[in-house]
Amino acid sequence: MPDALIVDAVRSPIGKRNGSLSKLRADDLAGQVLNGLVARNDLDPAEVEDVQMGCVSQIGEQGWNIGRMAPLVAGWPETVPGTTVDRQCGSSMQCNFNAAAAVWAGQLDLVVSAGVESMSRVPMGSSGGDVSDKLLEQWEIVPQGIAAELIAERWGLSREELDAFSYESHRRAQAAIEEGRFDDEVVSIEIFNPRVGMLFEVDETPRADTSPEALAGLKPAFDPDGVVTAGNSSQICDGSAAVLIASEAACSRLGLEPRARFVSFGLAGVDPRLMLHGNPQASERALARAGVGWEDIAVIEVNEAFASVALQFMRDAGLQERAADVNPNGGGISLGHPLGATGARITATLLNELERREARYGLATMCVGFGQAIAAVIERV
Repeated sequence: MPDALIVDAVRSPIGKRNGSLSKLRADDLAGQVLNGLVARNDLDPAEVEDVQMGCVSQIGEQGWNIGRMAPLVAGWPETVPGTTVDRQCGSSMQCNFNAAAAVWAGQLDLVVSAGVESMSRVPMGSSGGDVSDKLLEQWEIVPQGIAAELIAERWGLSREELDAFSYESHRRAQAAIEEGRFDDEVVSIEIFNPRVGMLFEVDETPRADTSPEALAGLKPAFDPDGVVTAGNSSQICDGSAAVLIASEAACSRLGLEPRARFVSFGLAGVDPRLMLHGNPQASERALARAGVGWEDIAVIEVNEAFASVALQFMRDAGLQERAADVNPNGGGISLGHPLGATGARITATLLNELERREARYGLATMCVGFGQAIAAVIERV
């Protein structure tokens, strides 16, 4: 079976809700990231055999198969096909899976796995409707914020623990920005904003001025007596990311230098009421398929959908003593969670952190709405 090699992974800076990226259509934003990816690798986009693009709210400007529209907006040849994938928050990680599987199967040699979400322009949930009565006869379906509350209650996670985790996420992300740790993954985005000029280059979501006291002062967002607040939840934001995945034959033919390879993926289905607690199960399946254990994994990226989700994952996976290896550069609470783009974004961040540490294996995992999760193991080469 051929290796599914990661040649490169890039992302836009993350824009806060109604911030610097809010005037930019999602297809334009994704198109700029796609062009940044091929430009960095001196690659003719005509060589790309498929674009797999994650997007959750596939309506309005994000409708009409944005996985096809974005490459066309970018000026790529019409010969490059594209499709759009929705596995909710895990959408672009599923694109990684799809692209890697196509290379493993010998059906494709060069694929772009990408994701985009403009949550400022296309509100979260706008593409959904009423759920089936037959579903509701079998399952109690609650909002994700309530699911995060239920997880905090079941795993005995206090408000103080959630806020402390969230403060550390902002601290780590701000340190990463100041130390230039995102420089190798971020591509500049052209915008028209007098406040930041013509180029948007730095994440604007981490809050350098937050404090434990400020987080403690926020009111619960979903349950008046609960512990989940806007401060310990992922941020609504705008962003895009893309990963270039190739076979060894394509790398040799095109002179591409691979940086890592996908080793395995894991999927899980869990109780759709708690909904967001499947990261340990998906991760264990990915680890088993890779033939490695947690002791082999140097860096772990878990999507910070909510602080309770990340802490529940760390507790169930036995990673409490390895907090420095989990989201060492912050996560969704500080950087934001642009739904369809986050899987590709954390892939880029994981890859760069493995290289900084000169480490071998990393794992990325993310919970998925309505009771799923997805995980991937990558190996630096």
